[in-house]
Amino acid sequence: MKKIDVLKEAAKRVYDNVKHLPGTEESAGDFGRGAGGDISRRIDILAEQTVLDYLKEIKFPCIVLGEECGRVEISDGHEGTIIMDAVDGSTNAVRGIPFSCCSLAFATGDKLSSVTDAAIIDLYNGDLYYASKGQGAFMNGKKITVHRENPLYFVVGLDLSGISPDSLQRLAPIISASNHVRHFGAVALELAMFARGLVDLFVDLREKLRITDVAAGYLIALEAGGIIIDRNSNPLDSEFGYDRKISFIAAASREILDETTRKLNLQC
Repeated sequence: MKKIDVLKEAAKRVYDNVKHLPGTEESAGDFGRGAGGDISRRIDILAEQTVLDYLKEIKFPCIVLGEECGRVEISDGHEGTIIMDAVDGSTNAVRGIPFSCCSLAFATGDKLSSVTDAAIIDLYNGDLYYASKGQGAFMNGKKITVHRENPLYFVVGLDLSGISPDSLQRLAPIISASNHVRHFGAVALELAMFARGLVDLFVDLREKLRITDVAAGYLIALEAGGIIIDRNSNPLDSEFGYDRKISFIAAASREILDETTRKLNLQC
């Protein structure tokens, strides 16, 4: 069974098992803090267990790095690691804001650059985004690409949640230059929407993101033709680990990236 098919099936099972929960009291609860440091909600636990149960059912040879469960060995021998955020956008899901997803990626090594397959499913409408390295990005079976033409509205995704005053000041040129700044509250799904051309630029310089937040969206965005760099203008990469924090800029073109790094006074 291909790795991408495993990820897609796991994502679909999560959608089927939790699609009735967003916005209900049943979605919440306090199950302590997960491995990623955030409070685990019922919807998080159910979604994550759905993935683990499926992987055990098919005896998939892997290690799982989960947002809630931490490191789980599915089998003694393994072919790689599944990086899982079973519900990205838990706050949205609990409150009933229709923007959250299940994010799954498979990696053969221990760095972001070793991700070979990824799947993201929208937990509200079931839209399934996926990619395998070197084979392009897809949504519901249709190939997707970042926006190539001059857009009617230039849309910027910008995560400001919990941002420091210094970082906010640094982003002032980006904020003031755009009338169409957006942030929806689930980075994986926002990267998927960037990959399908709905957003032209995505910037997160908070140094708060974990590998589980970005692993799947990273590959899908790259396979859709996006360019992704870190805050030091290097191609985005990171070793796996919950103590690793990530910042990135994702641009639909080199021209957009160059203009953005100029405004942020970065060397690229």
